[in-house]
Amino acid sequence: MATITGIRPRALVRASGGPRYAVALAVDALGTGLLRPFLLLYGVTVLRLSAPVTGIAMTAGIVAGLVCMPAVGRWLDRGARSTVVAASMLVRVLGVALLLAAPAGHVWLFAAAALFLGVGNQAWPAAHAALVATVAQGRERDTALAWAHALRNAALGIGALLATVCLAGGTTALRALASVTALAYLAAAVLAWSVHVHAHPAGAAPANDQGDRAAPRMSALLAANVVYVFCLNVPEIALPLVLVTQLHASPVWPAAVFVANTVLVVTLQVPVTVLMSRFSRRTVLALSGVVLAASYAGFLTATSLGHGWAVPAVAMVSVVCTIGEIIYAGSATALVTALAPAHALGRALARFQLSTGFGLAVSPAVITALAPLGPVALWGSLAAATLLSASAVATEKARGAQPSSHDPRRGASL
Repeated sequence: MATITGIRPRALVRASGGPRYAVALAVDALGTGLLRPFLLLYGVTVLRLSAPVTGIAMTAGIVAGLVCMPAVGRWLDRGARSTVVAASMLVRVLGVALLLAAPAGHVWLFAAAALFLGVGNQAWPAAHAALVATVAQGRERDTALAWAHALRNAALGIGALLATVCLAGGTTALRALASVTALAYLAAAVLAWSVHVHAHPAGAAPANDQGDRAAPRMSALLAANVVYVFCLNVPEIALPLVLVTQLHASPVWPAAVFVANTVLVVTLQVPVTVLMSRFSRRTVLALSGVVLAASYAGFLTATSLGHGWAVPAVAMVSVVCTIGEIIYAGSATALVTALAPAHALGRALARFQLSTGFGLAVSPAVITALAPLGPVALWGSLAAATLLSASAVATEKARGAQPSSHDPRRGASL
């Protein structure tokens, strides 16, 4: 059994795809951190588009990325790994190039750029998880996924911080940020492709073996995941909305909450994932839902306190929410890779990313619609839905969960 003291950085890097791939992850995330928070500003400030038009174009890009996921899953199941990761980065290079080429007022080029960026952003998580599942097995794979998640969050945070500093330069600075982002994506794609990780294609497995290990439907898990991923938008959308517009706190508070969230994820993701490895992945994922629901109930209580106590109380409860997010991030993808047989791993990860992308797409609208109705409507609804999702995860039958060639130990620890 793995222990926290047994975490070895070199082993984690090897299990995550090797040093070059780790550098590719960091460079890719750095580029994403530079551009993603300010894509809307680029459309409005540099291209002189209206905010509604810019938002619609960005949403269309996300939807297009989700539509492409079945094709990504089939590509992965034909054995591609590092090639798909590199492609998800290269398509974003094209997106940024279109962004730079778009003249002021040209909405269609911006929409095309958002489309390519959306396709790359949606394809990357499934491709990355499939690559790690090919390189590592069992609990080592879970820890490697957690380490990559922490590394990506650190690089995203650094990129966003650098971009914030550069914003004082106005339009010129935004164009420069986009150029640097394109170079970062290109460098990351070359590094990822150079790893040359492949898997045996689905067709290489005997037909009767594939039939014995049919891909699990995971319907309850996928539906629950749509609700779980709301937690990722709590620090970015829900808490700033509540703290600034309802509790009239200084903007420093949501910024501090966001920084604390990033720091906690970076420092605790791997230790918490290793600590939880003594329990089954399904149990840990259900537990994360309970922790998240408890944090939402905590937010409800905190916002009802007096003005002098409510703001710091919300900040303190946000730590509990982040712990729930860490437990979720360390168990959700790991459970999917453990459930899916080797020949259907890509399609299973693609379906999981569809549920994640859908949840991330609808959560801002749901949160902003519920918040004006009061704390009970927002936090009470999130708590109830998350508890229901945790119950569904805990009780779903693990159909088709026989051990596969890429993870011989998984059947005993789902």
